[in-house]
Formats: sequence, C-alpha cells, structure tokens
Amino acid sequence: MRQKIVAGNWKMNLDYAEGLALFNEVSDLIKTDITGVQQAIVCSPFIHLQSLAALAKGNIAVGAQNAHQNESGAYTGEISAKMIASVGAAYVILGHSERRQYFGETNGLLAKKTDTVLKHNLKPIFCIGETLQEREANTHFDVIKSQLVEGIFHLSADDFAKVVIAYEPVWAIGTGVTATADQAQEIHAFIRKEIAAKYSQAVADGITILYGGSCNPKNAPELFAKEDIDGGLIGGASLKARDFVDILKVFN
Repeated sequence: MRQKIVAGNWKMNLDYAEGLALFNEVSDLIKTDITGVQQAIVCSPFIHLQSLAALAKGNIAVGAQNAHQNESGAYTGEISAKMIASVGAAYVILGHSERRQYFGETNGLLAKKTDTVLKHNLKPIFCIGETLQEREANTHFDVIKSQLVEGIFHLSADDFAKVVIAYEPVWAIGTGVTATADQAQEIHAFIRKEIAAKYSQAVADGITILYGGSCNPKNAPELFAKEDIDGGLIGGASLKARDFVDILKVFN
C-alpha cells in the first residue's frame, strides 16, 4: 500500500505566533477527526520549523519549503539541508513552480538539491508540472518527462523510493482553477508509467504521487478516488485548519 499524504505548503505566510496557533489547531483536529494512518505534513517557513518539529507527533510531520544545494558556505540568506535536519524536520519541498518561475530553478539545480537533501536523511517532495502554454501546445507530457529525467531519474532505486512526487499543473495554482479528476489521473498514471520504465513496476507502485493545484475539501474526494492520486500538496487551504484536516479526512 502506498502511503497516503496530505502536505500543507504555507508559503510565505504567518508570523511566528500565527504559525504555532495554526499548527496546534491542526494537531487538535487530527487527534479527534483522523482515524486512518494517512500522513499529514506541514511545510512552514523556516522560522517555525524547530518549534513545530518539537510539537509534531503521530501522523503529523514537518517539512521545509526549500533547501540550498550546497552543504555550507558564503550563501547569504540561504538554508542548508543539514540545518533543516538539525531542527527535526523530515521533509523538504523541492522544485515548486514558484521556485522555478521566480528564482530560476532548473532541473539540473534541483537534481543537486535532491542529492543534498537525501544525504541528510530528509525526504524530498519533488514538484513537477506544466504551464498553461505547454498544455495548450500539447507538450505537457514531454515537459513532465524531462523534469523527471533531469531532476530525479539519476537516483538509485533505493534513494528514489524515498522521494514523494507532487504533480502541480502550474495553470491551476492559486487560480482557483482545478484540473479535472480525469486530467489529474491521466498525468499521475503517466508519471507512474515513466517510473516503471526507468526502475521497475514495483518501485512505481510504491511511490506516493500527490496532486497540487487548488485542491480543497470539495474536490479532494473525487481527486483522491483516482487510482494513481495518493494525496495532495495543499496551498491556500492549508492556512485554514478545518479545510486542511477535512482534506486529510477524505482518507478515513
């Protein structure tokens, strides 16, 4: 059975006190509302990580939203994987479309980041997805395959098994537009097929693939019912404790 995961990405939101309050509210709701073994992950700004990791129990874990590709050095303003691991975080989002778009992160750079994150026993949540222009040009499968090949297909099968993949149609992030369940399933199945061709069917069957793109409590049941969709990478809805836990609750 693949692990079912709902990961919240707070992005650049919430000051320190607001973050702790939201996390505590989420934790309380999970204790009362979640009956399964599904994993909740909260990916917060760096300022919250140590405190949230100390509070995280049971089926809730903490992750960072980025990490630098180098171990240490003169990189003012950056955070290393070693630093993230040292405060008790377990996951790191890599290659989010906003990092690719606003900070010029390439597949090659993300391959290096993935290696560094894995070296420090952190689990990457590796994001891939196409823009609206790429989908309209019917090149979305090529784009996604290149992101896989250049970003994470250099990994050994053992290391690859530690990766969580998040498919995020860029045209559906923060727009309120959601890919249909069938559109999402088509891409998730394609990703799993490519993994099977590169590694094996057993490896492909074991990889958790999340959908990220305006997922909310209303559309999560239809999305998560699809064979190859194993959860969600949640943006805006993760800033509301009730919405976030209601999405997780779909797996009860």
